[in-house]
Amino acid sequence: MLNQAVLVGRIVQNPELRETESGKKIAHITLAVPRSFKNSNGEYETDFISCVMWKGVAENTVEYCKQGDLVGIKGRIQSRKIDTEEDKKRQLVEVVAEKVTFLSSKKSEEAE
Repeated sequence: MLNQAVLVGRIVQNPELRETESGKKIAHITLAVPRSFKNSNGEYETDFISCVMWKGVAENTVEYCKQGDLVGIKGRIQSRKIDTEEDKKRQLVEVVAEKVTFLSSKKSEEAE
C-alpha cells in the first residue's frame, strides 16, 4: 500500500503556528494548485488543498513562508471525522506535509 502526495502550489494565506493541548507545534496552510489541463471553457482551474504540518516542519514554514510563496510539499493524504456546530459528523481530507520545499517567494522576486 502506498499513500504519498507531491504538490507544488502557492500559499493562500500566511501560515500561523499554534500549539496543541499536549504542547506539539502545528500549522495549517491552504495550497492553490493549478490543474494541468483546461476545462470545457478553455480555462485552467485551481484546486485549493488543505495541508497540515507538525513540529519542525510547521515552525520552519511559518518562519520562512508567507502568502503567495511557491512551495513544494511531499506528504501523505489523511482523512478524519470532525463534529460540526450542528452536531453532525463531517469528513475532512488533508495532506500531512512531511517535507516542505521553499521554491520562491514574492520578497526575493521583488528584490531582483
